[in-house]
Amino acid sequence: MASPAVLDASAILAVVFSEPGGDAVLPFLEGGLLSTVNLAEVHTRLLLRGAEADFAWSRVMEFGCEICFFDDRQARQAAELVSQTRPRGLSLGDRACLALAILRKATVYTTDKEWAGLGLNLKIEVIR
Repeated sequence: MASPAVLDASAILAVVFSEPGGDAVLPFLEGGLLSTVNLAEVHTRLLLRGAEADFAWSRVMEFGCEICFFDDRQARQAAELVSQTRPRGLSLGDRACLALAILRKATVYTTDKEWAGLGLNLKIEVIR
């Protein structure tokens, strides 16, 4: 059985904006795992690009991702990643995505090349 897919905000945005690598994410959208932290990042980016709020929200919801609430377990895991990720400049949103993938034993999809060499016990697919 294939491991679940956790989608970073950058992976979702690659699909939304038809950027390189977006096509690699398409098979994982329906049922892919998306942290509420990353959902907020995606929605924010769409709003900053001038999308109307209701349209932007419904566009992302149409992908059919499983929205995963950022709970206490994820918060702890994300915080405990700080020493490994801070030297590479990863944000709280990045760590939230990684924490979800660690806890769900999932493959994470991102455009962020910095994630590739983190040395985490986790499969990371950099889509471009």
